[in-house]
Amino acid sequence: MTSAARLSPAYLAIYRIVAKIPRGRVATYGQVAQLAGLESHARLVGYALHALPDGASLPWQRVVNAKGMVSRRRSGSAPGARQRRLLESEGIRFDEEGRLSLAEWRWRPSSVRHSRTRPTPEADPP
Repeated sequence: MTSAARLSPAYLAIYRIVAKIPRGRVATYGQVAQLAGLESHARLVGYALHALPDGASLPWQRVVNAKGMVSRRRSGSAPGARQRRLLESEGIRFDEEGRLSLAEWRWRPSSVRHSRTRPTPEADPP
């Protein structure tokens, strides 16, 4: 991600939603896609988060899969180790199988406005 001007409208919509996830809460990839107006594009959320540079201030760690498990951030690292540590530092607890309870920790926004956004190719593919 080199500049906001080079990002697709879809990535910008995703980043706006992820920025709203409060500390101590999580959202699923599918939930972020839906809130961003990108129904059925959960995988695009993953691509957008993967495109973030290391050290980005966006709380990417708050997005988990539909099973309540963390995902690999960068290839070569232990699956989700950094993400899990960040979530645990926010008070989120995991069970012995590495899952968090979506019933307990899922973000339930009272109102998030979105417009239908069509996925478009990125200027900088992930």
